[in-house]
Amino acid sequence: MSTTRPPGSLGMTAIPEPTAESSQPVVEVFWRPGCPFCTALRIDLGRRGIAAQWRNIWQDPGARALVREINNGNETVPTVRVGSVQLTNPSGHEVAEAVLGRHGSVARRRRLSGFGRRGPRAG
Repeated sequence: MSTTRPPGSLGMTAIPEPTAESSQPVVEVFWRPGCPFCTALRIDLGRRGIAAQWRNIWQDPGARALVREINNGNETVPTVRVGSVQLTNPSGHEVAEAVLGRHGSVARRRRLSGFGRRGPRAG
């Protein structure tokens, strides 16, 4: 079983990556050093027992390109991919919902609230 050391993990136990036999889908977290939101997500996922593969966008050009594609050209982190589900700056709860296959309710709630979007201006 391989492990990946997430951001801010100096002196901490690494979180094991899921194996092929695991029923949990692969969780990829795209991060960069110095990101407090990435550190908070690492702690939250650890408390929930959710294993993740951590990809540093400053060291992995493919990861950087994927994050830009997902976020309209921006390098917004953390960005998380769970199978075909992509989340930008999610909470641990939102990642857990995606892992359990209930990500639709989270995405629908964000879309209805207008989170991160501006509608056309009136007038």
